[in-house]
Amino acid sequence: MPAVIRIVALASVIGTVACGATTSGTSGSTSAPVYVPPTSNAPSTTANTTPTEVNSSAYGVVPSGQELDVRLGTTLSSKTAKVEQRFEATTVADLMQNGNVLIPAGSNVRGVVSAVDPADRLHRAGSLTLSFDELTVRGRTYPTRAMPTNVFESGGIREEAGTAGIGAGAGAVVGGILGGLKGAILGAVIGAGGAIAATEGKDIELPAGSIIRIRLDQPVTVR
Repeated sequence: MPAVIRIVALASVIGTVACGATTSGTSGSTSAPVYVPPTSNAPSTTANTTPTEVNSSAYGVVPSGQELDVRLGTTLSSKTAKVEQRFEATTVADLMQNGNVLIPAGSNVRGVVSAVDPADRLHRAGSLTLSFDELTVRGRTYPTRAMPTNVFESGGIREEAGTAGIGAGAGAVVGGILGGLKGAILGAVIGAGGAIAATEGKDIELPAGSIIRIRLDQPVTVR
């Protein structure tokens, strides 16, 4: 009989220790590992609306590889666009060099539709290939060569009016039509050579006001 009592007492002690290992404090709440969500290394999907410093030591030179965000003046669609169709855009933010405005926001950039592939049963998704060949700064036009690297969606002039004038003293915002950017346009992917393609078997459409990030393929000297 004493042996049975000892066994029962030992089992009670083991149960008490086990309970203590899974409870904390006087509330009896169970302890559990704390979940820490992984950090994201995804690139930013926000267009640049603040002045950018040009990466060049030579005065007035915008180097090859420099990126500029430009706002489309008209709608472009793979359903209606034609090869060699001209279009215009304006720079979104000041491009600075040594504290001076090299290319002011609102400078005109001209582009051309290099290729069009409308959506159909054969090709499925539509695509547009765009290139940019002229930059006008303070009334002077410079030949250039640039292609798209990203496309952003804008909320439109009415939605953006609330952020008008931010940084306008430095010329960072054009006439109060910036802000309200909604991030990268869904359903669009940019391939080699500046081709902007739809991803869901339909035509790609870039509404007027959309912002295209372009990369210069050759240096431009602005005087």
